[in-house]
Amino acid sequence: MRRMTIGAVLIVAAGCATGGPATQAPPPSATTAPTGNGTPAGTPTGDGTPAASPKPTPATTRVGCHGTPVIIQGDGFPEVRGASQDAEVWGLLFAPVPFKRGKEVKIVWRMTGEGPLKVTAALPDGTRAKPTFGPEQHGSSSWRRPGEEWGTGFVFPKAGCYRVDLTRTHGSGHLWLPVK
Repeated sequence: MRRMTIGAVLIVAAGCATGGPATQAPPPSATTAPTGNGTPAGTPTGDGTPAASPKPTPATTRVGCHGTPVIIQGDGFPEVRGASQDAEVWGLLFAPVPFKRGKEVKIVWRMTGEGPLKVTAALPDGTRAKPTFGPEQHGSSSWRRPGEEWGTGFVFPKAGCYRVDLTRTHGSGHLWLPVK
């Protein structure tokens, strides 16, 4: 009887050491927030286990221009979520919000739908942001949001709230970005 008890303890201990569920990849929600270097929190290390974060970094959501939510996770890049009737629209902002007028800003977009992406940004008075590059489709990414991904660059010439319109053959959406 004593041998069976010791054997059962050894089997359970060996099972814990082989890395059951605790070593599985994190759920998609754990990889959605990029860290300060653009790598999502929880990105697997070389051995497939999630990289340890020094401490949890809760997300905070602020309301930007015209109600566009600006999501900030720890020291990561801000994200914005657009409004749409027939698509899902996300932007990853490579600059703090509000943007500085006259400075180039890189924005990565993810959008569901079909077809190429067209992006424009303008103030209500008609002043347009100047595109510096893109949209350039990205082949792979560590940013986890729905849809295909493109990169763009813009210079916003004046302060204000810019309406950004994103259009694909099937799918469209918009959001607002503040510039100071």
